[in-house]
Amino acid sequence: MVQGPMLLVILFVAIVFMIVLISRYKVHAFLALLLSAFFVGFAAGMNPVEVTQHVAKGFGGTVERIGIVIIAGTIIGVMLERSGAALTMAETILKLVGEKRPALAMSVIGYITSIPVFCDSGFVILSALNKSLAKRAGVSMAVMAVALSTGLYATHTLVPPTPGPIAAANNLKADLGMVIFIGLIVAIPAALAGYLWATWYSKRFNIEPDTSVSYEELLAKFKKLPSPLASFAPLVVPIVLIALKSVANFPGAPFGKGTLKVTFDFIGDPMIALLIGVGLCLFLVPKLDEEVLSGWVGQGIKDSAAIIMITAAGGSLGALIAATKIGNYLGQSLAQFNLGVFLPFIIAAAIKTAQGSSTVSLITTSTIVYPLLATLGLGSPMGAVLATMAIGCGSMVVSHANDSYFWVVSQFSNIPVDTAYKAQTLATLVMGITGMLTVWVMTWFLV
Repeated sequence: MVQGPMLLVILFVAIVFMIVLISRYKVHAFLALLLSAFFVGFAAGMNPVEVTQHVAKGFGGTVERIGIVIIAGTIIGVMLERSGAALTMAETILKLVGEKRPALAMSVIGYITSIPVFCDSGFVILSALNKSLAKRAGVSMAVMAVALSTGLYATHTLVPPTPGPIAAANNLKADLGMVIFIGLIVAIPAALAGYLWATWYSKRFNIEPDTSVSYEELLAKFKKLPSPLASFAPLVVPIVLIALKSVANFPGAPFGKGTLKVTFDFIGDPMIALLIGVGLCLFLVPKLDEEVLSGWVGQGIKDSAAIIMITAAGGSLGALIAATKIGNYLGQSLAQFNLGVFLPFIIAAAIKTAQGSSTVSLITTSTIVYPLLATLGLGSPMGAVLATMAIGCGSMVVSHANDSYFWVVSQFSNIPVDTAYKAQTLATLVMGITGMLTVWVMTWFLV
């Protein structure tokens, strides 16, 4: 087995190898992560049979822990979109915030929508609403697009059940309920920074919305929308249940140790909580037919497949990094620099900027950082939660041409590429730094 500084060379080459495969040769992230895992094992001199065993164990263990969670979360997202519940949530927020502040309304809508829905999908779902509000209020699409995209981006990288944060929390052994709670807090200043960037800087770019559909026509398309209570329930109830499980397991045992605690442990398990969310989605439609029970559910399963495979391949890479002791040596080498919580942020930002995917950045960085938690002063349960937040903030930095989300935002909003770099890319930089500073301040009090 290879030891010493050569282990760091192997890790560096593996990351570069993965990035080149994804960015230069357009290889799917699943294959890139899996090939990188095999490379780490073979380059470190492990027995080939052991390499295969660790790849399978890391892959299977990850699917076992979060496979159903990701599937359920994706089904909820599909049902919110197709039932019109996402539009109901948007309309509810718009009424609360006020029609005179459409950019703020879209930022808040994005913040909520992207908790169960991928930011790319969320932007597409809300694009027609965004355009119609921009036309109605006479606001540049550059402002509206960045306000929506940054609201979506904040919770996409920080708050489960979005797959990236779930995978990172799983890899770091962080309490999922606390990750949700702290993630919702950290995402607020990050989203606010994006909103302020949109209204302060992006407003200088005058871009007309290319839509002939009015806000009223958009609402009429769904004929009868679900009620606000029914629309928010599949999203809010699982989060509350997961949070209650975390509270039930506090050292002081606030719910005791009997039947009540067991109940919260069961219904607050992420898998059960999200399956309850799926059940609540059934109240969004007036009739449960084949289209809903088979078509919509089937679409959610299809959409989740690639996410699960990428996440599981990241688990394989993490298993090989652990087996070769690369993480331990890296921790010893970096201890002298006292980077603390900033190290996960820097690694995640470098991987995100290089290869484009926030999810890949979250998964890869968390597998690298887990063995280093104690060295970084993040060995406590809350330290693992804040490390997850730091990685999430790093995975925002930055969204540019190698990120599919960059093109979704620019193309759906008719924003020229050079303008999108100034408006969208710089906004994600501001968001990531703002979020990271928030996490850093939290370490003063929570670790």
